[in-house]
Amino acid sequence: MGLNSRQWLMKLFVVATLFQVSFGSSRLFQVSLATRKLSELVQDQTQLLKYHNGPLLSGKITINLIWYGNFKPSQKAIVSDFISSLSSSSPSNTPQPSVAAWWKTTEKYYHLTSNKKSSNSLSLSLGRQILDQGYSLGKSLTTKQIVALAAKGDQKNAINVVLTSADVAVDGFCMNRCGTHGSASASSKTRHIKGAKNFKFAFIWVGNSETQCPGQCAWPFHQPIYGPQSPPLVAPNNDVGLDGMVINLASLLAGTATNPFGNGYFQGPAEAPLEASSACPGVYGKGAYPGYAGDLLQDPTTGASYNANGANGRKYLLPALYNPATSSCFTLV
Repeated sequence: MGLNSRQWLMKLFVVATLFQVSFGSSRLFQVSLATRKLSELVQDQTQLLKYHNGPLLSGKITINLIWYGNFKPSQKAIVSDFISSLSSSSPSNTPQPSVAAWWKTTEKYYHLTSNKKSSNSLSLSLGRQILDQGYSLGKSLTTKQIVALAAKGDQKNAINVVLTSADVAVDGFCMNRCGTHGSASASSKTRHIKGAKNFKFAFIWVGNSETQCPGQCAWPFHQPIYGPQSPPLVAPNNDVGLDGMVINLASLLAGTATNPFGNGYFQGPAEAPLEASSACPGVYGKGAYPGYAGDLLQDPTTGASYNANGANGRKYLLPALYNPATSSCFTLV
């Protein structure tokens, strides 16, 4: 494939490019960096993601949202409704295909592992929402500061998600990643909790790319920065930045559940692994190919493209998940 045809596949997907971040002689946290160029990814549908004998997230886990910067109430609702939609106990009147049905694919990873550190189930629920509208750490953040923000959430039985607004720059954002997931050592305050000694908590960061790099981190709701400029899809919640954030958050949640500490399920070398969602880049529906998201559902009123229904009448576009039982990418439509 020539350089020009490869470059137009540039949308930055949330891919686990795992590396260790050290300060002095002490390793403080581990991060899965999003993203790599789609043109750098290699899909091997015949190979299962390998299990590396580490624990998966299991039991009852709350997802805490740390909102950093300026977000409208309507934008917060898009994400919080998505989190609420993940649970299988979400309202039974939610039309199919649903967000909960999409998430159910992750259960197959739990069925395959016999590691006693992981139970056979994971139950997610929306936890606390922490607001930092005053930009307490400024508008240009390092990875270390992202971890500090994530530590503001509950650190036991939780995933802490840091969401940065469109006017916040983060190291590597738009250059080689749209978000991250990883783990960090519990704070000294949390270590005093019974049973909380020497444990790590999982965290995620996702940035709003609307004004900085929507062609990289909000595709297919924005034209890609390279290649044929076909019309972008209409975002299901009428917010290119937030609908793009949901795509990246969904991918990182799947990676966090199945590879929370860098020794769960992933494919390829440890320094650049593919995870449950990033193993299926750019696939949202059947018939997908590079530059085409697939055959999706369309709202007859708004013309928006989607593949999953959620809480409160929401519609979302969610990435394909690698199904370890079939060695293939699973899509809802």
